Amino acid sequence: MVEPAPPSPQVAADVVADWAHTIRTTAAQGGRLAIRGGGSKAFYGEPWAADVAVLDTRALSGVVLYEPTELVVRAFGGTPLAALEDLLHAHGQCLPFEPPHFGPDATVGGMVAAGLAGPARMAAGGVRDCVLGVRLLNGRGEDLYFGGEVMKNVAGYDISRALAGSLGALGVVVEVALKVLPRAAGECTLRLPLPLADALQRLAQWRAQPLPLNASAWLPDGDGALWLRLRGARAAVDAACQRLLGELPDGAVVEPDDAQALWHGLREHTHPWLATAPSPAHGLWRLAVPPTTPAWPTWPATLVEWMGAQRWVWAPLAEGDGLRTLAQQAGGHATLFRPPAATPDAAPRFSAPEPTLAALQQRVRAAFDPQQVFAHRLRLV
Repeated sequence: MVEPAPPSPQVAADVVADWAHTIRTTAAQGGRLAIRGGGSKAFYGEPWAADVAVLDTRALSGVVLYEPTELVVRAFGGTPLAALEDLLHAHGQCLPFEPPHFGPDATVGGMVAAGLAGPARMAAGGVRDCVLGVRLLNGRGEDLYFGGEVMKNVAGYDISRALAGSLGALGVVVEVALKVLPRAAGECTLRLPLPLADALQRLAQWRAQPLPLNASAWLPDGDGALWLRLRGARAAVDAACQRLLGELPDGAVVEPDDAQALWHGLREHTHPWLATAPSPAHGLWRLAVPPTTPAWPTWPATLVEWMGAQRWVWAPLAEGDGLRTLAQQAGGHATLFRPPAATPDAAPRFSAPEPTLAALQQRVRAAFDPQQVFAHRLRLV
């Protein structure tokens, strides 16, 4: 495997200077810039206007620093995510939050901007939990640094982690430093036939116990089944498998290849349930709720991840208000993750933020992008 090498310091400086000039020129002309890497997550978030210019971050790619013994890596935002993960894998390490790629062209900067995490989110944390520092070009074309390369590096507001999920609203991610972790020595996936209500109850019990739970997924196949991934020390994983199968003797250990296919399919949305809409009028809705939220009998066709905290529903736009209300009543929110193929721009993707949060978002954005140069994908009002 070839380590993704960065350009020379002079070439990198020239690229950053060119980007800064483009930002300042666009601001002076009253134009808009859309920050784009590989475009693998272009479906996610509010759509851009048709007339925005694109700033392609892939002109600056490569790993700037990697210290396996220090569990830290620093890379340019345009670095292919797959190349970075290959490098970590060769050293027995990983990005613990399992960022989805959604295609071969995903970049490290896009990973941070989207803020999305895979099946291990509840156990390993999200993108923001692994961001140690960033280098950013703001809406004035200023070259800014936040954070560093160690965990305790922040005094005051943690701007570097605020970029996770900002969807281009605050600036161009030039570089990012990330915490990495060793890959687990032991892993096992169990398939436990359970209806959703029972699965949620079991997960609530198991979360409070010293079990090496790493990921869960309840799939509505037949009467339903809970897939549970255990990761950690081999002895701990073996003991947990034995105990859980003793509690639920109808369960079974999943073959490693089948388990890998399942978790990869959930991470990348290539699993048939997530990849195939019931009709062109259906969109894929993501409901983020407290994990103790009961099952919803009005939505039987639900795929549930993150120990109950992330729930996927296929529904037409006409039922979107009902889903948003349902999530809000549970203490969460609903997102139109993938719009219907028939009407991709007919509805907002995100719920409107509460007035206090909206005002805070607007103030932060005004500090970084006062002339609103960047065409982001957030909903700020």
